[in-house]
Amino acid sequence: MGRSPEKDPLLGESKDPYSFMYPGQGHSSTLDISGMVDEFESNSDNSYYSSYNGLNGGGGVNGSNTSNQSQHNQNNNNNNNNNNNNNNNNNNNNNNNNNNNNNNSPMIFSPHKGNSGSIGNGSDDNNSNNNNNNSSNNKKNKNQNSLENSPIQSVGSIGSGNSDILIGTTNEKMDLSGTPLTKIKKVGGSGEHKIGQLFSTAICGNDITSSIFYTASSCTLSAGKYAPISLLIVCIVLYLFRKVYGEVGCALPLNGGAYNVLLNTTSKQIASVAAALTMISYVATAVVSASTAMNYLQNLWQELDVFWATIGLLGFFALLSLIGITESAVVAFIIFSIHMVTLLILVFGGFGIFFYKHDWSVLVGNWNDVNPPDPDGTLQCEQQFYWGQNFAYCIYFGFGSAMLGVTGFETSSNFIEQQDKGVFPKTLRNMWAIVTFFNPLISVLSLCFLDTCTIVNAKGYVLATVANEIFGQWFHIWIIVDAVLVLSGSVLTSYVGFVGLVRRMSLDRCLPQFLIDINSCRKTTHWIIVLFFLICSSLYAIVQGALSTLEGVYAVSFLGVMLLFAVGNMLLKYKRSSLKREIKAPWLGVFFASASVILGLIANIYKDHYIVFYFGIYFMVTIFIIMVMFTRARLLKMVLFFSQIVIWWSAPLRAKAAKSIGNQIKNINSQPIVFFASKDDTAYLNKAILYIRDNEQTNWVKIIHCYDGQDEENINGNHQNNHQNVQSPPNESSSLLQQQQPQQQIIEQSNNEIKQNGIEHNDHHNQDGHHHNHHHHHNHHNHHHHHHHHHHNIVRETHDDVDDSFSQHVQFLDGCYPKIRIDYIRVFANFSPSTVEKLSILLKVPKNFMFIACLKENTILNIGDLGGVRMITSF
Repeated sequence: MGRSPEKDPLLGESKDPYSFMYPGQGHSSTLDISGMVDEFESNSDNSYYSSYNGLNGGGGVNGSNTSNQSQHNQNNNNNNNNNNNNNNNNNNNNNNNNNNNNNNSPMIFSPHKGNSGSIGNGSDDNNSNNNNNNSSNNKKNKNQNSLENSPIQSVGSIGSGNSDILIGTTNEKMDLSGTPLTKIKKVGGSGEHKIGQLFSTAICGNDITSSIFYTASSCTLSAGKYAPISLLIVCIVLYLFRKVYGEVGCALPLNGGAYNVLLNTTSKQIASVAAALTMISYVATAVVSASTAMNYLQNLWQELDVFWATIGLLGFFALLSLIGITESAVVAFIIFSIHMVTLLILVFGGFGIFFYKHDWSVLVGNWNDVNPPDPDGTLQCEQQFYWGQNFAYCIYFGFGSAMLGVTGFETSSNFIEQQDKGVFPKTLRNMWAIVTFFNPLISVLSLCFLDTCTIVNAKGYVLATVANEIFGQWFHIWIIVDAVLVLSGSVLTSYVGFVGLVRRMSLDRCLPQFLIDINSCRKTTHWIIVLFFLICSSLYAIVQGALSTLEGVYAVSFLGVMLLFAVGNMLLKYKRSSLKREIKAPWLGVFFASASVILGLIANIYKDHYIVFYFGIYFMVTIFIIMVMFTRARLLKMVLFFSQIVIWWSAPLRAKAAKSIGNQIKNINSQPIVFFASKDDTAYLNKAILYIRDNEQTNWVKIIHCYDGQDEENINGNHQNNHQNVQSPPNESSSLLQQQQPQQQIIEQSNNEIKQNGIEHNDHHNQDGHHHNHHHHHNHHNHHHHHHHHHHNIVRETHDDVDDSFSQHVQFLDGCYPKIRIDYIRVFANFSPSTVEKLSILLKVPKNFMFIACLKENTILNIGDLGGVRMITSF
C-alpha cells in the first residue's frame, strides 16, 4: 500500500542511505486482460514474461525494472515515453532525451523523480542512458509492431508511475472469465506423464528391497537368534505407517514428502528441519548402498580396494547425473523384476534344499547358542554385550537395526505427482507386502545355513554367503551381480532425490539460488550434483569406511524423517481437518507408530554414541546454511550499518558499499507473495500476513479475491457461514467440466455470458495520500477504453459493499504493517487451477509463493490440482 515517508519512521530524511529499502508513496496503473487468449498455453514458461515488455513497466503488476518509463506525474500520462524524464511540467510522447534535473544526491531514491527504480548517482545513470540512446530506441522500434498485436498491448498498458517494486501501489482491472483454460505447470517442473502401480512399485521396491543385503547381518549382530522376530515387529510398525503416509498423500498429493506436509501445516523453519534430515538420509543411502555394493563385488574380485571403489562408484553416478542420465521407470522395472526373481529363487530354493536335506543342526545350534567349531582357533565372533541377556534386550536392539530394512518406504511420497490417481496407496501396500514376506524369511534362512558368528562377520555380503551354501558358486555369483545392480540403482535414486529436494528448497529460498543454475551444455544442475558427491565422499572418509557407523547415521536420519512425517500427519488432522482424504489413520495408530520410531532412534544411538557426532556435523551445517538464508536480509542490514562506520574516511566508498548492499537487500525483499482471500475478515487476513511476515523475506503482499458473479450471497459480506469458501463457488464444477469442451466453444460461451468485466486491484493510500495520480490515470484509462465504461459501472454498482469492506480491512492492515506493501486485487474469475496459472503468469509470481487458506471438504478442488500453492491457515 502506498504511504508517505512521514508515516514510516524508518524512512527518515531524504539523506538517509537506507531510504530505498522501505515502502513509500507511488502511483497507479491499469491492466485489462479480457482479450488474452492462447498465449497462456504457448508461453507458460519464463520466455512468456520476456516476450511482453508491456508487463514490465514501472509500478506495474510485477514491478520489474525492464521498462524505461519512469515519469513525474503532473497533468498528462503517456504510455509511449521511452526514457527517464524528470522535468516537472510536461511529459511528451516519444521523448528521446534524458535529463539530469534534481538528481544531485548520490544515495536518494525519490519516488517522484524515479529513474526506473535506479539507486545511486543519477548523473552517472543518465549519462549511460544518453550513450545508449540510439540503440535502445532501435530496439523499441523493432518490438513496437509485435507489442501492438500482443494481447497485453491491445487491451492496455501498465507502465505509468514509479517502477520501484517496493514503493507505490497499482490499480488494475482484469477479467479472466473470457479467457481459455490454461495448462497447469507444477512447481519444480514435474512432467505430465503419469506412471501406474507397476512402475511406481518398481521404483520404490528397488530401494526398500535393496536394504535386505545389509540388514540381515546388522540385525543378527544386534539380536542374534531373535533377528527374525525383530524384523517381523518392524513390518507391523510399517503397516501403521501405511495409513500415516496414505492419509498425507491423499490430502496433500504433492512431491516433497515430510518437507511438503510440514510446509503446509506448520512454519517454513520446521519444514526445513525435515528437509535437512531428508537430505542427510539421501547422503547416507548413497554411501551405505555404494559401500555394500563394493563389499559384495570384493567377493568376486579379491584385489578390489573397497574404499576407493566406493568413492569411484559415487563419482561414476555423479558423472552420469551431470550428463543428464536419470531414473527411468522402464529400467527400474527391469531391475526390479530381476531382483524379485532372484529373491524368490533364494527363499523358495533355500527352504526347499533345507527341508530336503533335513539338516537342522545349524539352526538348533544357533537357537541353543552353541559356538561353531573352530579347529584352528582363528574364528572371532563379534558379539554385543546384551547377548545372553534377557531376550527382550536382543529383540529391542535388533528392532533398532531392523528399521534399516524398510528404508526407501518414504520414496513414493517424493514423486507422488508423477503417479496416477489412486496409485500411491497401492504402492505403499505393495512395498509393505514385499518387505513383510522377504525380510523375516531371509533372516530365518540365514540362520538355517549359517551360524550367527558367520552371519555377523559377513556384514557386507551375507546373502552371497547364504547363496553359496544353498546352490553353490553359480548362485553365489548371481547374487553378487544382483546386489551390485540393485544397490547401484539406489545410489542413482539418491542423486535424483537429493537434486529434486535441493532444487525445490532453492526455489522456496531456503537454500542459495546459485544451486539451481543450469549448465548450458547438458542442462543439469551441476552445483547440486557436485555438492552431493563431495558430501557423500567426505562422510565415507570421515568414518573410514566403517559400515556399522554409516548404518547408524542412516538409521538416525531415516527414523527422524519417519517421525516428522508422523508429526505432520497429526498436524494435518488438527490444523487441516477440512481437507478431503480417502484414507484416515486412527490417532492411536499414529501415536503407536511415532513411539516405535522414537524407540528405534534410542536403540541406535545407545548402541553407538559416535553416530550422533557424525550425524550432528552434517545436520548442523545444513541447518546453519538454511538459517542464514532465512536471516540474510537482517544480516545484510547489519553489514550495511557497520560498513558506514568502518568506512568513515571515504564518503564515495561508503555510498558505493551502501548501494551494493542495499540492492541485495532490495532484491531479497522484492519477491511478491500472493494470498488468495476467500472472505473480508480482518483476523483472517491478519493471520495470513503474520504467516508471511514470519516465514517469507518480502515487503510485498498481494491479497487476491476471486469472484465469478454467481455467489452473490457470499461475496456481499455474509459472514454467518465462515466455512463457505468463496474460492470454490457452486458453479465451479461446470467450469472444470468445460475442460472437456473445445477451446473455441469455451471462448464463445464466456463472451456470451460476460462481455467485459474488471478485476479491481484497490490500493489504499494513507490519510495524507496523493489521490490525484490515481484519479488522473483512471480518467486516462477511460479515455482509451470508453467502450468498456458502461459495463465496469455495472460491476462496481453490484459489488460495492464487499469492495468497500475488503478495502477498509486491507487499509487497516496496511497501517498496522508500515514495512510491508499490501495490495488488494479483485479478480473477476472462478477460483480454479487455470485461474491460478494465469495469475501466476501475469503477476510473475511462482506458484510456490502463492498461498491459500485450507480448502474445504465439499470443494471439488484438490490442493494438488493447483500446481504447488501452499496452505497457510485453517480458516
